[in-house]
Amino acid sequence: MSLLLNEIGNGIFLGAFFGLVALGYSMVYGILRLINFAHGDFYMVAAFVSYTILGAVLVGHSHGQWWTVLWVGILVMVVTGGLAMLVNQLVYRPMRRAAILSLMIAAIGLSQVLENGVLVTPQWGASYLVYPVTTPAAGFNLGSNHYTWGQLIIVLVSGLLALGVYFLVGRTLLGKAMRAVSEDRIAATLMGINVDLVIGIVFFIGGALAGAAAVMTGVYYGQINYLMGFTVGLEAFTAAVLGGIGNIGGAVLGGLILGIVQSIGTGLFGAEWAIVVAFGALVLMLWFRPTGLLGERVARRM
Repeated sequence: MSLLLNEIGNGIFLGAFFGLVALGYSMVYGILRLINFAHGDFYMVAAFVSYTILGAVLVGHSHGQWWTVLWVGILVMVVTGGLAMLVNQLVYRPMRRAAILSLMIAAIGLSQVLENGVLVTPQWGASYLVYPVTTPAAGFNLGSNHYTWGQLIIVLVSGLLALGVYFLVGRTLLGKAMRAVSEDRIAATLMGINVDLVIGIVFFIGGALAGAAAVMTGVYYGQINYLMGFTVGLEAFTAAVLGGIGNIGGAVLGGLILGIVQSIGTGLFGAEWAIVVAFGALVLMLWFRPTGLLGERVARRM
């Protein structure tokens, strides 16, 4: 029982990363019906950008480093959100009337551009890089299990960001515009909504959330690599589908469930079986509920 509770606790922590990145997938899919396969690479680019900034500003300045991490994290969220908006403007917007398959192929191509761009950058490259800041092992005990303060802070920050997005979409005028564009872009245009601006903001929010997750990942795990976006992107997409892609709450719920399942699978069968268990759970879940946990069947728009 102690082992199970420990794996559940670790799974909630892991699901916090998945949930934030999955939110970006769900928001873009909800408004464009596009699976943005480059989204995981926004996360990867954010990790390298934060690595570079922190490495430059923390030299000889160990005091107050957590305040530095905070403002660098906010800066990286803005940079990654801006990158996502730029990608939408230059790549996805001109192709918006094209077939979805063409958009998906463009997203895959963009993913390769970002990955290989980081790979050939001299300061970054293919090797694992040690992150300039890591969390200490100090923490608290819950029963016989030990959790670090870093884990708790990451879960709390992820939860606050997810709640912020939920409030934005559900309770604000901008969120109402987002929901209108998601339902019918033509009708939203006729009602005076700037559809292109709303879509750009959705990309910005998704990119910013991926940036926040990247900084927290680097701080906690202590290393980054140019392929990290592919792995997390795939797992976050799985979380979004598991929860019901296009649903804000579903993305968070799917991330938590995937994190817990993967953590339990690692504890029972070993790390090499974690992905097998996670995707096996996804297949089993979609067998019984193809729309995901919180997904709904909707009429197909012509």
